Amino acid sequence: MKLIDTHTHIYQNDFSEDIIEVIENAKSRGVYKFLIPNVDVETIAPLNDLCNRYPDECFPMMGLHPTSVNDSYSGELNEIKKQLANADLRFGLRKYIAVGEIGIDLYWDKTFLKEQKIAFEEQLRWSIDYNLPVVIHTRDAFPEVIESIAKIGANNLRGVFHSFGGNREELETILSFENFLIGINGVVTFKNSKLKDYLANAPLERIVLETDAPYLAPVPYRGKRNEPAYLPKIAEKIAEIYQVSVEKIAEITTQNALTLFFG
Repeated sequence: MKLIDTHTHIYQNDFSEDIIEVIENAKSRGVYKFLIPNVDVETIAPLNDLCNRYPDECFPMMGLHPTSVNDSYSGELNEIKKQLANADLRFGLRKYIAVGEIGIDLYWDKTFLKEQKIAFEEQLRWSIDYNLPVVIHTRDAFPEVIESIAKIGANNLRGVFHSFGGNREELETILSFENFLIGINGVVTFKNSKLKDYLANAPLERIVLETDAPYLAPVPYRGKRNEPAYLPKIAEKIAEIYQVSVEKIAEITTQNALTLFFG
């Protein structure tokens, strides 16, 4: 069984003491690729360093996270864009595999909503310019995110709604965008999550797996540091929901990830 963790922050300090063990442990459980989103200017160096250390396992994305957007966001955006523009020089034939993690987040603070929208839409345009998928973060901001996608043109974009935990109607909205997939992580295993009640409305061909490590560890690890080795627990829960084998979930979701990010 081969799995791809399509969203993991294993370059963060949470993993600084045992990153070798974290990667090897995940590989021993079938997780053989780690797709890694950027957050802000300060995370560029650790992100690139990790992906350069493990070029066969770790694959970088580049973007400005919505909670990192403030009144000086334009300078950070310029630096992020430089990374995308210079990817060939930095990595030889290697490139960033996506624009991410980007989006709108109104859960913590609504102060910079206007700036978040501007930054999000600018990065959506970059994805078109560089022909890259986007990895979208939305929290308490689903209507705003959909409005921005519609403004730029959903048919011109492709990507994934990361860490999906929305309602049935939001799922249907995403499914109406033919070029977008749904990223499912440990939330689906939580006892109070309603996602398991209607996730099966989505074809398996529209789903990819992720951990969002170190956050959102699945049951039975909830409350602990999350890591890619726990991805099989998410695959097991999805197999239960769809009433198919875990091997089938792994096969389909891995192919979905390969097609979106490497196809």
